[in-house]
Amino acid sequence: MATAPSQNLETFPNPQPERDYTIRIRVPEFTCLCPKTGQPDFAELTLEYVPDALCVELKSLKLYVWSYRDEGAFHEAVTNRILEDLVAATVPRFMRLTAEFNVRGGIYTTVVAEHRAPSWSVPAPVQLP
Repeated sequence: MATAPSQNLETFPNPQPERDYTIRIRVPEFTCLCPKTGQPDFAELTLEYVPDALCVELKSLKLYVWSYRDEGAFHEAVTNRILEDLVAATVPRFMRLTAEFNVRGGIYTTVVAEHRAPSWSVPAPVQLP
């Protein structure tokens, strides 16, 4: 196989580091395994972040997400681990990861984890007429 799952997150320089802007990435096909039953869990991940000096490279993100396919993890743990890995790789001003897991046993789970750089403050929203 030409490509394989990888835990290596690659980055590239932010083309506009002087500006606060939001990058949104939707990953509709995240899978991992239930640590209790070994059955697959499916989720849609939504990553939103305000980059500082670095942005995450999308192919490496795809391979990173793929690396969880055969790994057992509780929803809360895997969401926070992915966020921690992304924060370590990109050191963003702000990052939010939302993981919406599909139904299992009649229960839907959504986990939202956030990171905020201590030196960053949220800009005031602009209200247009």
